Amino acid sequence: MPAMDQNLRVPGPTPLPLEVREAQSAPMINHRGTEFGELLREISAGIAGLIGTREEVLLLTGSGTGAMEAAVVNTLSPGDRVLSVTMGAFGDRFAKIATAFGAAVERVEVPWGQAADPAALAVHLAANPAYRVVLVTHNETSTGVTNPLHELAGVVRAATGEPLLVVDGISGLGAMPFEMDAWGIDLVISASQKAFMASPGIAIAALSRRARDAAEAARMPRAYWDLREARAWAAKGQTPWTPAVSVLFGLRVGVRRLVSEGRERTWARHAAIALAVQAGLERLGLRIVAAPEVRSHTVTAAWLPDGLDWPSFNAAMRAKGVIVAGGQGAFAGRVLRLGHMGAVGIDELRDAVRLMGETLAELGRATDATAALGAMDEVYRAGLAPVG
Repeated sequence: MPAMDQNLRVPGPTPLPLEVREAQSAPMINHRGTEFGELLREISAGIAGLIGTREEVLLLTGSGTGAMEAAVVNTLSPGDRVLSVTMGAFGDRFAKIATAFGAAVERVEVPWGQAADPAALAVHLAANPAYRVVLVTHNETSTGVTNPLHELAGVVRAATGEPLLVVDGISGLGAMPFEMDAWGIDLVISASQKAFMASPGIAIAALSRRARDAAEAARMPRAYWDLREARAWAAKGQTPWTPAVSVLFGLRVGVRRLVSEGRERTWARHAAIALAVQAGLERLGLRIVAAPEVRSHTVTAAWLPDGLDWPSFNAAMRAKGVIVAGGQGAFAGRVLRLGHMGAVGIDELRDAVRLMGETLAELGRATDATAALGAMDEVYRAGLAPVG
């Protein structure tokens, strides 16, 4: 089935608005020229405003995982003590990268499907002082759980030794409340293909002064991901290496859309849609993995019904034109994941839930798609309180 006929509901890449697709097909420009410098500066400034920072925002050509590696190698030296707060596949990935480069990584392991407890983190930090860096996932895509980042950040700031707080914001940044400066976050990463509504290919890194100082002192091997080089070239309106220019064209449009909407309205839109999706799935008889108070506003994970295998369900959904994601790691074959971030509206999600209900019925599960849509509409309307 052609991609244009698909209802793409994975947690990224997210659907591209028409104006983004058109922008990404624009003629190429000189990446060492004035026009590119204006492009780079506009995007960086726009993202800074959206995430609540006056600090530097760097645009790197690569994936979100590349941004993870950049965050690690630019804040650490081999042997540095690192605490990784892991709650799913992407928290585990962050820890794995730090370990691969020689950091002494310890973990606070949170059961998959749960959020980290700030009080428990405070106890651990008090008993184990002098970490160089604490790694935290804001929004865990593999489980549909959002960490209480503001509270966790307060705990890290109060810890002995003043460790750097490095945050994976890949699937939350731009779609959910985030205040880099006010919360005291030293480095946060994201990527173009999530809430920012562009194609994959641009990694994002925002650095506090403490993170910039750490980059000067860090001794882990780095070349392509050297943020000192990226900062020096960004000051000239350039990147050190050849950038994904076309993706940047699209990213500029995505950032402009978010700036125009206003971040509070963006956050409210994502929250209302997420609550509606979760209500609809529950009305279909599915169990949401996360507890209500920690459910993500960008991706929902739900347990597959007993006896229903993922390949059969996935194939049936794809035949109807709806593309959802399966589980990862410990949840592989056990959950479905429905993405709702970026250029997302309630109508696309209503269609996805309706067709999911039909699919479940065809596979022998008793569902009421009409009732599920009614639940979605009720919750969505209630969640759309005016935003000033």
